[in-house]
Amino acid sequence: MSLIVNPTPRLNSALSLKGQGGFWVLLLGIFFPFICGFTSMTFWWGGVKIITLAVLSYLAGSVPFGLIISKKVKGLDVRKFGSGNIGATNVVRVVGLKWGVLVFILDFLKGFLPVILVFFFLQPENKFINISAIITALLAITGHNWPVFLKFKGGKGVSTSLGVITALSGGLPFLRIPLLISLGSWIAVFLIFRIVGLASIITSLAFFISCLSLQNIPLEFKILSFLIFSFITIRHKKNIQELLVNKKKRS
Repeated sequence: MSLIVNPTPRLNSALSLKGQGGFWVLLLGIFFPFICGFTSMTFWWGGVKIITLAVLSYLAGSVPFGLIISKKVKGLDVRKFGSGNIGATNVVRVVGLKWGVLVFILDFLKGFLPVILVFFFLQPENKFINISAIITALLAITGHNWPVFLKFKGGKGVSTSLGVITALSGGLPFLRIPLLISLGSWIAVFLIFRIVGLASIITSLAFFISCLSLQNIPLEFKILSFLIFSFITIRHKKNIQELLVNKKKRS
């Protein structure tokens, strides 16, 4: 019996329901397949495991919590207000701080939970564990940035990337120093410039450089750090252009 079902009707129904039930049904519907899928995957071949992980991670990453919450709380499409982004920062601007924090947590979990489940259900000596964790991480971020439910127009991937890196550092101690450097960079840049987008770009760059600099980090995770930096930079293209325009105006 296949564990993967068509998620579109479930998403549409959750967006249209006015009560709180639809939101929690959506959460259960998205994350329950992870639990079922991973427990049965111990009997599958390595390649099938990786493909299944990728599909489930992408679908989980594709859930647009910012859009769902803004519609449920204020009946607004957050894409039509503020920066037009579905992420936590724009939800704070459009809907309010507490709802933005909730979106941040949920987007964080979209990256955190899938990777944690890889470490939980695969044995440390499993030769597929690193590649499974990396593919799961990338597909969770890809789902958030280019979600199938929103015609591949999603968020910027910062919260989900943080969730991914946090989960990876839990199972792989060599990533903890880059994680701490990244968090410190975000705090420092934001306190100086008060620009979330700039802080996010610098943070992803700091993570990449720190991974590149440390000799004990395997090549595949250096590549992962570069891809995370690239994804975040690409999704902040508009922010970068605005920063350059503002700089020219001041000069």
